[in-house]
Amino acid sequence: MAVEYACCTSEFFVHILVIVLLVLFAGLMSGLTLGLMSLSLVDLEVLAKSGTPQDRSHAAKILPVVKNQHLLLCTLLICNAAAMETLPIFLDGLVTAWGAILISVTLILLFGEIIPQSVCSRYGLAIGASVAPFVRVLVCVCFPVAFPISKLLDFLLGHRHEALFRRAELKTLVNLHGNEAGKGGELTHDETTIIAGALELSEKTASDAMTPIADTFAVDINSKLDRELMNEILEKGHSRVPVFYEQSTNIIGLILVKNLLTVHPEDDASVKSVTIRRIPRVPESMPLYDILNEFQKGHSHMAVVVRRCDKMEEQSSQNNADGKITL
Repeated sequence: MAVEYACCTSEFFVHILVIVLLVLFAGLMSGLTLGLMSLSLVDLEVLAKSGTPQDRSHAAKILPVVKNQHLLLCTLLICNAAAMETLPIFLDGLVTAWGAILISVTLILLFGEIIPQSVCSRYGLAIGASVAPFVRVLVCVCFPVAFPISKLLDFLLGHRHEALFRRAELKTLVNLHGNEAGKGGELTHDETTIIAGALELSEKTASDAMTPIADTFAVDINSKLDRELMNEILEKGHSRVPVFYEQSTNIIGLILVKNLLTVHPEDDASVKSVTIRRIPRVPESMPLYDILNEFQKGHSHMAVVVRRCDKMEEQSSQNNADGKITL
């Protein structure tokens, strides 16, 4: 049978103090369960390396605590359960049994669950960093019970490996930043466009990024570099101009416009008299990443997309006899 303490006695105030501490402790454990367990290791590592100075400090304090997440989860739940189970015992000494149940449920629901979890969900990083030393002490205290349970969870569920963002998720994240570009976002529209384009390189092939031959400007190898052709080349504004032999689809190389500076229209020179650089041929299914790697070698910044590369190269080598080809 429960012993009831008279009001305003020392035992009464001790019970009130213990009840308040138990509610605060249960609320802290409940809030930390939501706040710390919702912080992914990837997010914390990003904040620790590239966040604001305050975020870097907070993330550095929290990372060692959340490394073993099953052990941390077991510790917080054990402490929370112990506080909630102890609370009715002290309330029973102050009020009737039904009153103890009603008050304990109200206190735990309001001050032990709703308010702490609301606060920690918003300020979990700062609160977690502040109580990190205290949490480490709790882990050590609960270790004999929490460690076997955490190992069992590791065995049954596996370790919680933090997966990085998949490509589609990154593209969606970048697009969201792009939508906020005009509303004061961190990234501008141009930056998000560049990032999204880089993420699509591995998915796109040469056929997706090529310019149709009908839309390109090219010159015949036998054309005369007269004033009309020179003006047309300058008006196009390209630094490189493809060169074809007889048919516009038979691209055999390219010329650099800067090499035409020494050519005078009155000299009646032809395109073949200018150094013609070899232009690589790539299959239409070649990924853009591979093409970019080829361009980075410095041999060319332009390529011809073909369906049958070998056959086209053979035909090109036969037609190049009249031109001066260099790498």
